[in-house]
Amino acid sequence: MECRSVIVVGGSAGAVEPLQELVGSLPRELAAAVCIVLHLGNRQSMLPELFTRVAALPACWATDGDPLQPGRIYVAPPDQHLLVVPGYLQLSRGPRENRTRPAVDPLFRSAAEVYGPKVIGVILSGMLSDGTAGFSAIKRHGGTTVVQDPKDAQYPSMPQSALANVPVDYCLPTSAIANLLVRLVTGRTSKAATAVSQRQVQSQTAKEGTEMEGDYQLGDPVALTCPECGGALKESRVDSLPYYTCHIGHRFAGPDMDMAQFQMMEQALEIALRALNERAALCQRMAAAAEQKGQSLAARRWAETSQEVTTRAETLGRFLQQDWSHPSSNAGDDGEDEDEPTRQQRHS
Repeated sequence: MECRSVIVVGGSAGAVEPLQELVGSLPRELAAAVCIVLHLGNRQSMLPELFTRVAALPACWATDGDPLQPGRIYVAPPDQHLLVVPGYLQLSRGPRENRTRPAVDPLFRSAAEVYGPKVIGVILSGMLSDGTAGFSAIKRHGGTTVVQDPKDAQYPSMPQSALANVPVDYCLPTSAIANLLVRLVTGRTSKAATAVSQRQVQSQTAKEGTEMEGDYQLGDPVALTCPECGGALKESRVDSLPYYTCHIGHRFAGPDMDMAQFQMMEQALEIALRALNERAALCQRMAAAAEQKGQSLAARRWAETSQEVTTRAETLGRFLQQDWSHPSSNAGDDGEDEDEPTRQQRHS
C-alpha cells in the first residue's frame, strides 16, 4: 500500500478522548501515515497502548529513523519533538516550543516543508496556541487544515487560536473528523506522497528565512543581557570605549563587561556541573533503594542512568578546566604587552 498522505495531529489538555475516538474510526487500509503529538512533557505515558486498544491501525512510540509507512500511527515520545524528514521520522531534544517538548508546531512545520500538499493537519482540544504557527506552514505549503470544533472541545483554546489566525479548511466535531480524513486521503491521486529531498528542504527553508527543525539554533541574540540582573543592555560609547547599561542602571565599560560576562558564563557551567553531580547521586540512591526492595530491573536502570550522568559531568568538568581567551586582559594595538616573538617579528 502506498502512502498517499501524511496526517499530523496535535493536542493538549482534553485531547486524549478525542484522539481515541479519532484513531478508533480510521480504517486499517488507510493509505496515510498518522503522526501524533500530545503535550506529555517528560511524563511517562501509555498512549500507544491506549490507541492500540481502540484502533485498527498499529500504534507505537516513534523512534529516530523510523520509515514513514502508511497504515501506522506514530506517537511522539515524552520529552522529544517528533519531526518529519524525507521518508523518515526524526526525534529531537531541541528547544521547547510554547513551553513544551514535544510540541505540535515542530511536527506540523517539518511535515509541511517535506510533503507540502500531501499533509493534512489536525488540531484537537488544548490550551493556548501551540499548532497555530504549524497550521500556517501547512497552508503555506498547500496542505489541508482541520480543527476540532471549539464547542466540541473540552479546552477550546488551541482550536480557537488556529481559527482566529489561519484560514482553516474544516472545523468539525471529533465524531466527523475521521470520515473527513478518509475522504481526503482516498480522494487524492493514487500516486504515493513524494517527499522533496533534504537539499530542497534546506534550500526552501533558507529562501523563506526560517530555520530547519531539530537542534538548538544559535542565531544572533536580540540583545546582550546584564551579568548582574539579566536585564537587556543598551550599548553606548564614551569616545571610542563601548559602554553597556541595563534599564535599572548597572553599567559596564567594554573590558569590564567582558570579565563580568565570563564570570556569569563560568558560574552557569558550574551550576550545570553541580546539577549533574547531584543527579548522579540521586540515581545511585534510587538504585540502592530499588535493590533493597528486590527490584533488580529498576535498580539496573537507575544505576545505568547514574553512570550516564556521571560521564556527562566528567566531560563538563574537563571542559571547565580548559583555558579561555581573555582579549580584554591583553594588550591593545600599541603592543606594550605583546609576547617576545611578536616584538621580534615586528622589529626584524
